[in-house]
Order: sequence, then structure tokens, then C-alpha cells
Amino acid sequence: MNLNRRVVVTGLGAVTPLGLSVDEFWKNLVSGVSGTSAITGFDTSKLETKFAAQLKGFEPGNFMDKKTARRMDPYAQYAFAAAAEAIRDSGINYSEMTESERGRTGVIFGSGIGGIQTFYQQSVVNYSHGPSRVSPFFIPMLIPDIAAGYISIHFGFRGPNYCVVSACATANNNMIDAFLLIKNGLADVIVTGGSEAPINELGIGGFNSAKALSTRNDSPETASRPFDLTRDGFVMGEGGGALILEELGHALNRGTKIYAEIISAGLSADAYHITAPHPDGTGALLAMNMALDNSGISRENVDYINMHGTSTPLGDISETKAIKKIFGEHAYRMNISSTKSMTGHLLGAAGAVEAIASILAIRDNVIPPTINFANPDPECDLNYTFNKAVKTEVNISLSNAFGFGGHNTSVIFKRYS
Repeated sequence: MNLNRRVVVTGLGAVTPLGLSVDEFWKNLVSGVSGTSAITGFDTSKLETKFAAQLKGFEPGNFMDKKTARRMDPYAQYAFAAAAEAIRDSGINYSEMTESERGRTGVIFGSGIGGIQTFYQQSVVNYSHGPSRVSPFFIPMLIPDIAAGYISIHFGFRGPNYCVVSACATANNNMIDAFLLIKNGLADVIVTGGSEAPINELGIGGFNSAKALSTRNDSPETASRPFDLTRDGFVMGEGGGALILEELGHALNRGTKIYAEIISAGLSADAYHITAPHPDGTGALLAMNMALDNSGISRENVDYINMHGTSTPLGDISETKAIKKIFGEHAYRMNISSTKSMTGHLLGAAGAVEAIASILAIRDNVIPPTINFANPDPECDLNYTFNKAVKTEVNISLSNAFGFGGHNTSVIFKRYS
């Protein structure tokens, strides 16, 4: 590893339940807007949960040609839309790249579930009409790596191209791989992030059966309530987030803006249970400690943590325990929040969208809130920035993402200087 190679963020893109651009997303996030509402795309009468954090007004034809859109599962459409915004934002002139530059520009972009919409629809076709009627695009639309493929093909990026799948830690794992590849000199620019489109009968039904989702059907907009004593599960979300990671010298040579620097990352396993977090937060602690130990900063330098904070009874407590063990008294002094209270849980896209929030917190010196709080939980006693954004100096943010299977990831962003 060439430790002198620094990695910065030069472009951002997002399609989320709070807006179909980074600017709209950030404005609504800081304003404490809930993106959750009753599901409108299909009949929910047989489901326990009848609401989700859905994209509003997303038209694939606004982001890609219609023929291509028809051959993409919604998760890949969201990935492409977010990546296209991030590439524009970064100022990369992909049409005039040399072959050498194309070979040094990669796409590492994942999805926790992949094409579940396509899987569901084509399963119905197979059951009703037989396998001969299954779409020839079924497999390409289903697989979780195809979003990275589409982005690469459209923009002509020939560098490292693949996806990492680790459930709700997916986007962070893809970012961490991108960070390490650039750090090691194997690429100069990488489009990275995650996307998810899980809101259908199968997705909601599966998480209902696992008792993971909130069933607060009488008040959907307040259902995602991390750290509140009455929380009863997470809210399903959908969308995509993309970041352009770039070697610092390459970015400076292009004269592009720099949002922040990635200074470290951490990874671990709970080695405990396929869905439940370790009750003591052991895996979360290991991931955060790894990131901090390799960052060159002290724990007291961290100004903000964007917690995984899914609004589940066990998860919020275990992550809180880990933070208190790592940071001691500083855990009570810094600001923390869960933006899932507004976006819902975007599963494989969550880490990317929350990384964007963590970076913009540094840019604007503002902490987005944790909304929907009303009832204190004695086991969740930190400063979670409840209900209203806070203006304060933010130089270093830490963003967590954890996934089914016991996957834990932490990424640290720092103001560039």
C-alpha cells in the first residue's frame, strides 16, 4: 500500500424517499421531513405492514433511454440515476477520456438484494405460463452486479468493476473496497455506492415474517423512531446513493471540488446470529475501533456519528453500548443521529445515502436530526440530536452500516485540508 495516496470524495448522487437529487435529499433531511407513507404500488391488504419510504416521482426515462430502462430492474435504475448525478457533480469528462484514464476509472457498486422486483414478476410468469415465457433478460435484471456493469458500459469506465454484497452493510463495503483500491494504486477514480428496490409483496412479506418491520399502520410517517422506547421495527426504504472517490493528486490536477477525505475504515463480524446483532455491540465495537485505530485521529476528534440506528428494539441498544465503550465520556458530548428516521432503511443503499449525509454535515456544519422521538429509553441515553437539526462545527464524521449475517462496517470522513 502506498500510504501517501490520499482518497477524497469529489462527486455525490442520490435518489431517495426525500428527493431525487442530492440537494433535495439534503434539504429535506436537515428539515426533518419524513419520507414514509402508505404503499401505493400494490395491494397491501394481506400484509402486516402497509407503508414504506418510497421514491416519489421517479421516472426512469428522465435518467436513461426508455429501451435501456425496460431491461433494468428498478434497483439498477436507481443505481444508474445516482451514479449519473455523481459523475456530473464531479465534473468527470468521460466522453474525452484517454484509454489509459478509462482503465484507471472503476465502478464498485452493490445491492443487498438485487432484482427482487424482477424475481417476483418472473416467478409469477413462470407459474402462470411456464418457463418458455420467462424473459430472456431475467438473469441480467436479477443479479446484483449488473448495476455496476450498466454504469461501466454507459460511461466507458474500464477499471475495476464488481459489486460486494453484505446485506445492509453493502454500500459501505463497496466504498471501503473502492477506498482501498485507490489507496493501493490500483485505480485513480471509482464510482461507488449502493441501491435497493425491495418494496413489493415479497420484500415486505419476507421482512414481516422475520418480525423486523414496524407495523405502525395508523401513523406511518412516525413509524421509524430510532432510540424511542416505543420503536417496533424498521421502515423499508428504497433508492440509491453514489459517491465518486478519487486519488487526491488526480482530483487536484482536474481542478475539481473536494467534499471531504476518507481517512479510514473498519470491518468486522459479530459471529453471533444470522439476523440479530450481538447484544453487547461486540461487532460494531470492533469495526469502529479498527477505523479509529487506523485513522491517525483521537476518539475525541470525532464530531458526529451517523448511526446504523434502524429503529429496532435490539439494534439501537447494541450500537449505543458499543459507542459508549469506545468513546467513554466523549460519547455524551458529540452529536449522533439516525437519518433512517426520515429515509427509512434503504438496506444495501443505506451506507451510501448515510455517507452522503455524513459528508454534507461536514460541508455545512450541521447535524441532521433523529425525528419521531417522544418516549425516552433508559438504555439509549446519548445525544441523538432529536427532532431538530443542530448547527455546530463538524470536521470529522463516522458512518456505520451493519447487515444480516453479522457484517459490520465503519467509514470515517474528514474535512479536506
